[in-house]
Amino acid sequence: MPHGTGIATYGLMLARTLHAMEHRVDGIFGLDISGPVDQRETLFYDRLARPSERRSRRKGLGRLLSTFGAARGLEMHQVPSGTVDTRALAGLLADFDTLWSSGHLFERAHAYFRATGRFARLRMPNPPDIMHWTYPIPVVLEGARNVYTLHDLVPLRLPFATLDEKRVYRSLIDGCALHADAICTVSEASRNDILDLLAIDPDKVVNTYQVSPMESEILDEDPDESARKIDAIFGLPKNGYFLYFGAIEPKKNLGRLIEAYLSLGTETPLVIVAARSWQSEAELVLLPRADDMASPRHAHLERRIIQIDYLPRHLLMRLLRGARALAFPSLYEGFGLPVHEAMLLGVPVLSAKTGSLPEVVGDAGVLVDPYDIAAISAGLRRLDEDPALRARLSDRGMIQASRFSSDRYQSALSALYRKALSMPL
Repeated sequence: MPHGTGIATYGLMLARTLHAMEHRVDGIFGLDISGPVDQRETLFYDRLARPSERRSRRKGLGRLLSTFGAARGLEMHQVPSGTVDTRALAGLLADFDTLWSSGHLFERAHAYFRATGRFARLRMPNPPDIMHWTYPIPVVLEGARNVYTLHDLVPLRLPFATLDEKRVYRSLIDGCALHADAICTVSEASRNDILDLLAIDPDKVVNTYQVSPMESEILDEDPDESARKIDAIFGLPKNGYFLYFGAIEPKKNLGRLIEAYLSLGTETPLVIVAARSWQSEAELVLLPRADDMASPRHAHLERRIIQIDYLPRHLLMRLLRGARALAFPSLYEGFGLPVHEAMLLGVPVLSAKTGSLPEVVGDAGVLVDPYDIAAISAGLRRLDEDPALRARLSDRGMIQASRFSSDRYQSALSALYRKALSMPL
């Protein structure tokens, strides 16, 4: 996805880590590249760049055609290389050794699953030892051990916070548990949920945690230089603002964060980097729409809350590095990359006591009840008014973040794949 997601970041870092472990890594996509072989690479990157157009085609696929096609099994085409200059995609797409694509693979597989309750069978020449699906998908690659990552079970834990059809979702993850040679997850909180809610052998469920894609140019840059760039671009001084970044959706709890922040009466602005999405109106009810900001009654909000739809990662990470604190009281996270990235950069964190966040943050942040607006407000006030606390949390955060290192991730992935390879084909 052009603007990235947590799942996209997960896939990027998984492939990058496996390459560091000297594995060959191929990527499977669901883009329609049918046609002459010499045009496939151009078609692949053209389709990749237009996700909204891909979504608009889904209804036109036809459930009947999708079902019958998946019932016969799904074939893939190899994407040639050498025609397209891909340098503009650095950091947005993993560096795969070979790209494969099967037209509308995931839409067809889901249609087949809804109609039959069965996983589609995918075929490719010389399949790899491991097929690691980075999300619960109703597909099995023939000839490989299949590993599925279940990042969390939020649709079951917070059913009001997602758009998934809950019966279908439950059947899907039950199917993943049945077909998987191993289940990967990203925190002990998520692993416990999987074992509590699914009928699965505990030995098949491996927690690998995650790593963050923190670029060396950010880590190595002088913090004052990062701050100078952010001040020049946004007019925001170093340590002079709170920051939230992520999606605007119910589980992120942005509505309570905004109410808690506004109740402080602080002059420290809150910067929100997030695009409006599902149920964002309810989360942003205290904020006026852009066409209403000129009203005198909203003038104070323009100074206190700064909204940015999207930033490229190099600017977002510099903005994070200069923040007084990251405000991230999410209701539930499978891992919580934003808090890990903040701690890597020495930024104090306000986070929640729920889901995986306590095990990721440890004692390196201010943890609050995410349902308690007064508690969120009190936590923000502590971070706003106590520079000594911020300094302590900055030091602790970098130590805590180092526990989720690349070496640890590699070891965990090795254990995961050994588990999967021990299963018979």
